[in-house]
Amino acid sequence: MAEHDLSREERALFNPAFTALVCVRAVQGYEKQYRSVCPLPVAVTAAVMALQPSIRTALPATLRTGLMNWLDENEAVRVAMGLNAAALAAVVRPGLLFALQSDVLRLQGSGLTVKPRAVTALKDGPEQNTVVQKAAHQLGRWLPSTGSISTILTLLGVQA
Repeated sequence: MAEHDLSREERALFNPAFTALVCVRAVQGYEKQYRSVCPLPVAVTAAVMALQPSIRTALPATLRTGLMNWLDENEAVRVAMGLNAAALAAVVRPGLLFALQSDVLRLQGSGLTVKPRAVTALKDGPEQNTVVQKAAHQLGRWLPSTGSISTILTLLGVQA
C-alpha cells in the first residue's frame, strides 16, 4: 500500500462527527489567534493537513516558524498535500456540514465561528484523536500568518 493511501482504520476514524470536531478545533485556533471569524478555506485546509500523520509529525514547534521556510525544509508536505488534499477534503466536507447542521459551527458572513461552549475543552482520549485535534488547532492559528489562503494553498501545491 502506498504511503498516501489511507488505511481502513484511518478511514473509519474520519467519520463526520470526528471531522466536524477537527474543523471546530481549527476554527477555535483561528479565533484564539486572530479574534475574528475563521475563513472557511482555513478550516478545511487545517483539517485536511491535521488528518495526515506525515504532516502532523513535521509541524513546527512554534507559531513563529515561517510557512515558506518550513515547506522548504519539509518538501514531503507538498507531496502529501498534492496526493491527499482532494480525497481528504471530500472526507472533511461532510464533517463541516455536520458541524453546521448541529449548530456547533456557525456561518458569520463569509467565515465560521464556534458556538460558545458547544464543544468541551480538549480532554484525554485515544491518542491519535487528541493529536489530530491539537494539530488542527495549531494549524488554525498558524496557517493564516503567511498571508491569504490562496497564497497558502499555492505554497502547499494545492489547487483551490
